[in-house]
Amino acid sequence: MSESQAKTLMLKTSEDVVRMRQAVRELAIELGFGLVDQTKLVTAASELARNTIQYGGGGEVALETLINSARHGICLTFSDQGPGIADIDLAMKDGYTSGTGLGLGLGGAKRLSNEFHIVSAVGVGTRVIIKRWR
Repeated sequence: MSESQAKTLMLKTSEDVVRMRQAVRELAIELGFGLVDQTKLVTAASELARNTIQYGGGGEVALETLINSARHGICLTFSDQGPGIADIDLAMKDGYTSGTGLGLGLGGAKRLSNEFHIVSAVGVGTRVIIKRWR
């Protein structure tokens, strides 16, 4: 996948999460990421994909290769048109959950990423962008 291409995958079922995990791992291997970085990226992606399905009612993820002068990276953009997040600061706190989970998803995904950005509007949806650099 060249730097100008992005691959978009639908996220509606647990099988979609499995396919997305595989695609992210394959891209990370292609770009020369070590096992630890592959694992961090796939783990963060899994959390965000599950959130997209569970709380956003499904959506999509765009996988993009990043290449700038000295380094390579992967950008993953998770988007849904769900109910949105009313209080992002609260949602980012470990232990907070609006469901039955442990409340580690968003904060954990942020810690596993080199860059993390979230935009959400109630009634509009949520977009989470993570980047991991090699």
